[in-house]
Amino acid sequence: MSSLDQLKASGTTVVCDSGDFATIAKYRPQDATTNPSLILAASKKPEYAKLIDQAVAFGKSTGGDLDAQVDATLDQLLVEFGKEILNIVPGKVSTEVDARFSFDTKASVEKALHILELYKKIGISKDRILIKIASTWEGIKAAQILQNEHGVNCNLTLMFSLEQAIAGAEAGAYLISPFVGRILDWYKAATKKDYTASEDPGVKSVQDIFNYYKKYGYKTIVMGASFRNVGEITELAGCDYLTISPNLLEDLYNSKEAVPKKLASENAHVVDLKKRSYINDEALFRFDFNEQQMAVEKLREGISKFAADAVTLKDILKEKIQA
Repeated sequence: MSSLDQLKASGTTVVCDSGDFATIAKYRPQDATTNPSLILAASKKPEYAKLIDQAVAFGKSTGGDLDAQVDATLDQLLVEFGKEILNIVPGKVSTEVDARFSFDTKASVEKALHILELYKKIGISKDRILIKIASTWEGIKAAQILQNEHGVNCNLTLMFSLEQAIAGAEAGAYLISPFVGRILDWYKAATKKDYTASEDPGVKSVQDIFNYYKKYGYKTIVMGASFRNVGEITELAGCDYLTISPNLLEDLYNSKEAVPKKLASENAHVVDLKKRSYINDEALFRFDFNEQQMAVEKLREGISKFAADAVTLKDILKEKIQA
């Protein structure tokens, strides 16, 4: 068996972290995740010109001023990509709410419902969509509203701490995406040292979240994300889900190295992690999260990067609308 097949056999659901359809089809993942950066990269390839043209035509048809047409075009483009991905994967696709709304609960909820309405118009039901929202306090509360009041499954992304994970589970989020590699990036820069896969602080963060959820009976899916190397992935074999970039999927696909199961829910009860609660105490959440320097810095950086890529994508679409 390939290392990729062994990873799947460990009980981990493999998800493809890409907007490239050919890549997604090759590795037969259950689900796929996208974000503005991935869509931006894919949109620059000539084979996706047709999708962009369709989205631009839709945006123009909505009327309104130029900015409104650009916003409509971007939303439709995300949905067009999601539609094509769902023709390949049997499960779900994550579609991201604009990072500009990361600190606005109401706007996040409204944008999520709008995206789902666009999917509905092309015959795709909400049970195949995960609405992806940044794991700010406001994003977590938006996920709580979407899950509990609208039956919308959410993927809380840009997660770097146990505090975010606890609040996300209490909010009833369907899935969370702790970012392994970006945590490693921060620690390597801060400590000027290299880490083995077993020492990797990003790996340890996901292990703690997984064990906390299993120990206290939370149903929220833990999906490790943002990997830098195969070792980070294999150290998390047995995690609920792992979303993996095409280059690392290729490495696993071509490897025959053993991938033993490392995480198991039945072992979580022995882990020394005390129960905490945040969902009804914003001040406590903000204080405890603020104490995590790495998480604060990486969340800020991640939101800024996604927002900037969305602006770049909008500029491309604006040019096409005006052409």
